[in-house]
Amino acid sequence: MRIIKIWALIGFVLMGLISCGDEPIEQTNTNTNTTINKIMALGASRVEGNRPQYESFRYETWKSLIENNWTFDFIGTQNDPGSYPVVENLNFDPDHQGRGGWTSGDILDQLENDLDQTGAPDIVLFSSPGGNDGLQNLSYDEAISNINDIVDILQEVNPNVTLIIEQMAPGRSNIMTEELLYYFNQLQDEILTIVENKSTTTSQVIAVDMYSGFTDAMLADDVHYNTKGAMFIAQRYYEVLTQVLVQE
Repeated sequence: MRIIKIWALIGFVLMGLISCGDEPIEQTNTNTNTTINKIMALGASRVEGNRPQYESFRYETWKSLIENNWTFDFIGTQNDPGSYPVVENLNFDPDHQGRGGWTSGDILDQLENDLDQTGAPDIVLFSSPGGNDGLQNLSYDEAISNINDIVDILQEVNPNVTLIIEQMAPGRSNIMTEELLYYFNQLQDEILTIVENKSTTTSQVIAVDMYSGFTDAMLADDVHYNTKGAMFIAQRYYEVLTQVLVQE
């Protein structure tokens, strides 16, 4: 009887080992950032910046948040190597999710991998969505589809995410051809439709007007911000952020 029990126990252990070996090992997200107000600036070169040639809005946004005592963390797989002034004894947080030249399709294709590395953002600043698509004469309809899919992925990763999506600032007047201006105006209207369709009871999608009042004097070149332009964009973002940031 004792021998039978021993063999039964051995069989049970072996079955358990075999069963465990058949199951795939689950990959877990190792990101443990628990800071409130995790903010991801998402987009292309207007997010990335390239000091001293042109500016991103990120530093001026960060500066305003620091000076007004908000708790937050910029997140992203990309890191800004530029040199920035210290604010209240703090160094600029250089993390972001902008890559120069990327289209909506490029962002969409990489987004899930990027989110695996960063963890889910609480707030996304979606800069100039579809801008490079227009500059590269890519399909407008495909750009809109990509932007919608990007929003879907962000809301799937965090059903409570707040997305602040730009009605983007234009390029310099001399590059705004009739075709590009038509694309630009279509996209501004479409952003409002996306906001209406994608907002949920837990996830706000908010349009921010970056084009009204924006002038050529705010550009360092045909499409990128100078310091004045970066401050203009940052102020518009800050006005919205103060309405959605969580206070400690």
